[in-house]
Amino acid sequence: LLPSSASAVSTSQTFTVPVNGSFTVSGHGFGHGHGMSQYGANGAARKGLKHEDILAFYYPGTKLARAAGWLKVLITAHTARELVVTPAPGLTVRDRGTMKDYALPSDLGAKQWRLDVDGTRTVVDYKTTAWHRYQPGGLANLVGDGVFSSSSGTLTLVLASGNRVYRNRLAAMSPSKGSSSRATVNIVPLDNYVKGVVPAEMPASWSPEAVQAQAVAARTYAWWSASQYPSRYYQICDTSSCQVYNGYDGEYSASNSAVDATRGQILTYQGKPAFTQFSSSSGGWTSAGRVPHLSPAADPADAFPANPLHRRTLQAHDTPLDPKYPHTHAPQTDPHTPHPGRRTGGGTVRGRPRGGARWAGSTP
Repeated sequence: LLPSSASAVSTSQTFTVPVNGSFTVSGHGFGHGHGMSQYGANGAARKGLKHEDILAFYYPGTKLARAAGWLKVLITAHTARELVVTPAPGLTVRDRGTMKDYALPSDLGAKQWRLDVDGTRTVVDYKTTAWHRYQPGGLANLVGDGVFSSSSGTLTLVLASGNRVYRNRLAAMSPSKGSSSRATVNIVPLDNYVKGVVPAEMPASWSPEAVQAQAVAARTYAWWSASQYPSRYYQICDTSSCQVYNGYDGEYSASNSAVDATRGQILTYQGKPAFTQFSSSSGGWTSAGRVPHLSPAADPADAFPANPLHRRTLQAHDTPLDPKYPHTHAPQTDPHTPHPGRRTGGGTVRGRPRGGARWAGSTP
């Protein structure tokens, strides 16, 4: 993330480590602290706040709006070139080069269907006891990339780590024109996508208004990402580098209800999808992000008793620090600059290790 342009405060701190080398590190919060604190949202909901109020606090200056459309989600767990699915009712393959759909027969004894690559062209195969080439419409290969869909609305993707079910469509997408590589992409309506995100990012059992706030924040983040990459072969990934997305297998009825209750709702800033970052716990103070609506503010709702991350401690030992911070002799003064909003981004660790020598080193 880009650093904030707000001015920072320089400080210098010194800590003493007991002679046994063991010490306690205390801290507040978990995550980058930009935007919505998920524990804070739950705390606010427990106090009776609606999801609109929660969002207005964490994303000041934004407005509620509506969005609908399809999203291209990169399935990062699938790294093979070929895309394999199990048979499904009304299984169809679409040629993205011609946008023509071909119904795949159910009387071939196929146990699996796949989209593979022959040179740079996409081909369709089915497996009985061995793989066989299938020619949709009598064509040896597809004109463009291939997309599976079914009349049931779900597809089972075969993964080395275990099969996973996704809604709507699974595509083997070319990263660039003429490429022999393929990436597996779930093409899915925005709200169906959000149903696979919300319970992966927040417990579905939390207060309904908090889960609804999470649904709007996740939907908005996805629509913002789509606006950044409108024509790329994928628009968002399925890990915490974007938002965690577990597909249909990861859905829960309670979080689906929150998605349905906020259907199509997103936040906008100056008429465009807002950049709605969120993290687990602010520790009582949100931090400044790279956009105006991610501004630092006191966050008292984060301190509700059931939040184990608001204040936490870690028992540490100086032994693993010694080789990383070898300056073990003369006392030093190393300033550090905490993030605006009372969150420390980097700093200096100081102490007196076993044997009495002073040491200091900047934290990463």
